[in-house]
Parts: sequence; structure tokens; C-alpha cells
Amino acid sequence: MEKDLFLEENCGIFGLYSSCSAKIAEEIYYSIFKLQHRGQRFCGMALTREDGDIKAVTHKGFVRHTFTPEDLKPSGGIYGIGHTSLKEPQPMVLISRMGKFAIAFSGNIANSVQLREELKECGHSFSTENDTELLGKIISCEKDFVSGISSLGRKIRGSYSLVILSREGIYAARDPRGFKPLILGKNGRRFAVSSESRPFDLLNLEIIRDVRPGEIVFIDNCGIRTVGECGTCKPSFCAFEWAYIASVDSVIEGIPVMEARENFGSRLALKDGDISADIVAPVPFSGIGCALGYHKESGIRYEEAFLIDRFASRSYTPLTQESREEEARIKLSVIKYSVKGKRIILCDDSIVRGTQIKFKVRELKDAGAREVHVRIACPPLIAPCFYGISIRSYDELAATKYTVNEILRRIGADTLRYNTLEDFVSAIGMPAEKLCLSCFTGKMVENHEK
Repeated sequence: MEKDLFLEENCGIFGLYSSCSAKIAEEIYYSIFKLQHRGQRFCGMALTREDGDIKAVTHKGFVRHTFTPEDLKPSGGIYGIGHTSLKEPQPMVLISRMGKFAIAFSGNIANSVQLREELKECGHSFSTENDTELLGKIISCEKDFVSGISSLGRKIRGSYSLVILSREGIYAARDPRGFKPLILGKNGRRFAVSSESRPFDLLNLEIIRDVRPGEIVFIDNCGIRTVGECGTCKPSFCAFEWAYIASVDSVIEGIPVMEARENFGSRLALKDGDISADIVAPVPFSGIGCALGYHKESGIRYEEAFLIDRFASRSYTPLTQESREEEARIKLSVIKYSVKGKRIILCDDSIVRGTQIKFKVRELKDAGAREVHVRIACPPLIAPCFYGISIRSYDELAATKYTVNEILRRIGADTLRYNTLEDFVSAIGMPAEKLCLSCFTGKMVENHEK
């Protein structure tokens, strides 16, 4: 097994051309703040300068906590990229025969060890073990940026969406399967590319379209245009984006995330004719859409059972089990008035390890809930994510070790039901053959057609 197969990746990338150099740093700053949910350990941006040079700054921590007024001073340039990450600081600046450039990406390079060794054999050296540097070196081995990005499709096993800031403009690309989302927006002479559409609302940009799997686009003062490809094959869009990763105000491949999440809940409610309950409640935030959909379909009153501490992080994304459990413990408190004596339908996006939902069920019952019926938007997770987020091994997945009835007993709920894979796919509203469902099926998707 290659070392990086189960890597803890989840990132947000952003790129902007703006006709107003005075505001570009500030606009990228607020845009990556809007992508903070995709990665909370590191953040950064790179900007062109008036003299054509490229300036980059990265920080460890949250966007709003770490950037300084000095970081946001106008650079004189009109292009820039930004990044939020769970894994490593980005963007990274490299100097090559194609000139100075900055690169940032979201993805998981499963064969990074092999690729790094191949480059070392050719005489290359590395200053870090970051995959960002590896991508930059692979790209700079070719004659130009388009050729370099195109070569990734032949060499990379895994997933990637990336942005490159050059002196001439911004390149953006998506792997041949389109595992990671990437979307384009514009308003007049301002053009952007982003992991999600939600920064566009802040910048008053309209969605143009999603970057196609394998497509390479270039953004400059002439607009957005396709300049090449990294390979073509059937798309495999990450289904977990609609279930958990993406923000509910985003639109991915033309499908609003909130619409999909409400559909998850309605599918569950349609199968629940044998359950009587007083309220439907979510595990915030990712269970809210599912709970609303269940409420609308069933007619059972929606009510908040937990108050979320908005200063807490996403409890799924910390890198150790201890930190995940501590984050889950402190970020939600029970609203006892709402739950005492009630029969509760409790909706959440997924069960990974089962630890957090067990705590929530126990807290509700300790607060006086009569019954707690757990309803899960996703099917059981039976395999690690091979292409992104932080499920790193089979041992971490409750569904690989226990039956549904055993999980039910372990979490202490009165009943437990998941969406079936068929209902989950229909709720998203996209054919199964266009989705990556590996974590629900255990079947890996190759980057290229056989």
C-alpha cells in the first residue's frame, strides 16, 4: 500500500482577476474566509505585483485570525489566488524556466512517493515533502504551463483541482474524473474560479459553469477560456460534497447543496411510516438540511435540540480521534427545554466512527428525551475515501466492523436507519455513473478509462 493512499486532505482553492488592484487582496481574503469550512489548519494567498513579481503569504490558523492589515495592502497587481487547508500551507511559490509562479491545489496524490522518487532520479531535489511542490515540479518539467498541467493527467493517481498564478494570468484545472469541485464566475471584467460558489455571492459574481473534468482554463483580462485538457473520461463527482463537505449555500454541477440535503431527509421520511415522533431535530450544521427535508415530508415539527458554539471547528476534520471527540463534546449543548419528554427524530449526515452520534444520543436522553430515532442521510460508509477527506483507514469506520443493529446498540438510540444507496443517489439528482461513491461501495475509481 502506498503511504499517501489514505491522506487527510480537504482544501479550498480560489483565483481572481480583478480590474481594481486596490481591492484584490481584500477580495481574496474574504473569499477564502468563505471557504474556511474546507480546511482550518492553514490559509494563504499569492498576488501579482505591479512590477510583475509574485508575492505570497501563508499562515497557520483561521483566515480571520491570522491575516494582518499589512498582508492585505494593495500589491499593485490585478491577479491572485488563495487557499485554505487541513494539510499544508499553500500557495507555494516556485521559480522555473517558465518564470516565477504560485500554485495551490485540493486533492490527494496517491502515488506521490513514486513520483517524487522518479524526479529525484532525474536530478531534482525538494525543499519540502509537500505535494504542492511535487505538482509544481512535474508541471515545470514541460515546455509551458498548459503542457505541464496536461501531463498531470498521465502521471497522477488520485484527485486534484488546482490554480496557478503566473505573471500573465491564472491557470485552473480539474483532474480527468472531476473528483474535486471547481466552478467559474464573473461580473463584468472580474473573473473568478473557486472550489465552491459561495464566495461569488460575497463578490457579486454570477456562476458561469463548472470547470469540466480534465479541462484547463486560463483567466486574464480577456476573460476565461479553455486552453487544454488533462485527459478525458467519465466524471466521478464526489457525492460526499453534497452530503457534508460543501456549504449549504453552494451550487455544485448545477445542483444546490441545500436541495440535495433536503431530499436526503425526505427520502428517509418516506420510509418511516412506522415511527411516531414529536419533533425532528438536526445535529448541526450538516444535519440541518436533512432534518428540514424530513420535517417537510413527514409534517413532524422541526425544532432545534442543540445549540452550536459558532467558534468551534468542524468536529469531523481534526486529525486525531482525541481532538475530534473533544471538539464534538464542546461544540454542541442540549436545549433541554426543547427535548424533555419528547420523541425525537435526530438527523445527521453520516456515521463515520460512531463516537459523536453516541454522545449526542446520550446527551438527549440525559436531558429527558423519551425516545431518540437516528436517521442518517448517507448510506453506511464502508471504505476510506481514496481521493480526499480525512477517513484514513477501514478500522475507523463503524460500518466495516458492526452490523446496523450492532451500531444501533452501540450508539444507544431507539432506532437507526440510513438512506439506501439508490435513495441517496436519487436525492442528489445525478446518475450514479457520474458520481464517486467509493466510500459507500468500496470500489475505487481509476483516473483513466481502461
